[in-house]
Amino acid sequence: MSGKIDPVLVSVLQRRFKSITEEMGLTLLRTTRSPILNEARDFVTGLYDARGRMLEQTEYIPVLAFALEPVCRHIVDFFGDDVHPGDVILHNDVFSHGNQLADVAVFKPIFHEEKLVAWAACKGHQADIGGAVAGGYNPNAREVWQEGLRITPVKIYERGKLRKDVWKLIFSNIRFSIVEEDIRAQMGGCVVGERAVLELFQRYGSETVLSHVEHLFDATEKMMRAEIQAIPDGTYAGESYVFYDGIREGSRCKIQVSITVAGSDITFDYTGTDPQTPGFVNAPCSTTCSALRLTFLMLVHPDIPHNDGMARPIRVHIPEGCFLNPRFPAATTFGNSITGPHSDAIFKALSQAIPERVTAGWNRMLSATTVGRDPRYRRRYVDILFISQKGGSGGTYGADGYDHIGLINCAGGILAQDYEMMELQVPHFLLKHEYLPNSAGAGRWRGGLGTETIMRLDGEDVSGVVFGDGVEEESRAFGLFGGKPGSLNRLKLQFPDGSTHEPRAKDIIPSIPRGAVLNQIAGGGGGYGDPFTRPVELVHEEVLNGLLSLEKARNDYGVAIDPKTLMVDVVQTTELRGRSAK
Repeated sequence: MSGKIDPVLVSVLQRRFKSITEEMGLTLLRTTRSPILNEARDFVTGLYDARGRMLEQTEYIPVLAFALEPVCRHIVDFFGDDVHPGDVILHNDVFSHGNQLADVAVFKPIFHEEKLVAWAACKGHQADIGGAVAGGYNPNAREVWQEGLRITPVKIYERGKLRKDVWKLIFSNIRFSIVEEDIRAQMGGCVVGERAVLELFQRYGSETVLSHVEHLFDATEKMMRAEIQAIPDGTYAGESYVFYDGIREGSRCKIQVSITVAGSDITFDYTGTDPQTPGFVNAPCSTTCSALRLTFLMLVHPDIPHNDGMARPIRVHIPEGCFLNPRFPAATTFGNSITGPHSDAIFKALSQAIPERVTAGWNRMLSATTVGRDPRYRRRYVDILFISQKGGSGGTYGADGYDHIGLINCAGGILAQDYEMMELQVPHFLLKHEYLPNSAGAGRWRGGLGTETIMRLDGEDVSGVVFGDGVEEESRAFGLFGGKPGSLNRLKLQFPDGSTHEPRAKDIIPSIPRGAVLNQIAGGGGGYGDPFTRPVELVHEEVLNGLLSLEKARNDYGVAIDPKTLMVDVVQTTELRGRSAK
């Protein structure tokens, strides 16, 4: 069989690789301790061949996942032949292909018959990574060392033996012991991947598996090239902005992308993108490439396997020194969150070529992290308030946007925390969590609804960090082809003494008194197509369900509804929509 390719076995291997990464993910869900991981699922799992090429991955958080492959290749180059059975390697460094310091990866080499054949990897967002501010986000950072501990490739296990000195060095620079426990869980996830991969090699033999993997890569490349070839040849430009770099009030950072399609090749050129910022609003090159891939994959066939062949037809040019590829030693923690405006630029560009595949704008991220002491358990805690940051996605041809889906860099992978679990794990008491009426951008296909969240913060010695955007008028999730923009983000704290505080989009709140109430609005997505062509019955239904006001139904959709009977006034509606058509 080794000399002949069996297409059935190729398919079996591809699906088995996928299921292995899913098993690794389930392991992390069951064994990690931080709610960032076991509730919000802020992690990824992957398998890579001996050269570091992607075999498959499970992308709970895609922007993390697509940054694993370049790190694996770097580790292969870094250690060369000095890799052995039983080794375990840590990495997070953003200047050697990592995406964010808080996103720490564990890599485990897999050997069959004393030969390196593959790698298993798990990456997760840690509750702390050292640096000047607890919790991993420092809007005041001016350089990478102020953001956290840089972990260049380092063995924490060598030939199956724990390197106690290295382990102690790393975790002495991290505030919370829960991070050690979560890293051990990630190591366990890699062991699960290792066992399953070895079963494949033992069953089919190395030569057969490896030859079929090469065929899988080639077949995947052909599938991707066919998708690209379906896009009309040409060059398409798009731009968007990140608002406020955390240092210069009123600042705007432009993302400029030029996308050239030539046959089955596609090139993304970011010439014209603004220079790197002095603060943390920069994205490492690997993060930018991850954002590009996850956005483009939304526009092609969803069944294309995610492996090395997928990326072969894609070329990328990101000028060094722009804020999407900053020079050392720039601060970059906000990089993952730049995916939102980055995707905006790509969607706007490709809306000219494939209008029925793109979506309107997704709501931008506005997030808050709280750090403090839980008086019930007498222990410190960290919580990224995922529950309150999930806005709506953009509408697309043939479908409304998703309600309460969250960030585009997670592509829906981040889950809102379970209410009861959140209240057990951290000292926050949820008062309200509902869809926000009138938040969706109007359109033939409306944007997804945003949410309003109100919670009481009952911790002691609490501080907070706010990081995001979407609070400026221009940053509303944009509409397409006549669709209207979504609503704005907002975050406000009300203190027990009656005073209020509305932090900036990038801000540190040094002290939050016990009993303060957080009120956060995550905006809706943009609409797609002329709102006056939306079926009247859908508009009427949303009014009856309390999702749309009578005024918005009339002004945005041209649907008149009697305020007493809540029935559609057919005559007025016909007149309103007819007047618009003229």
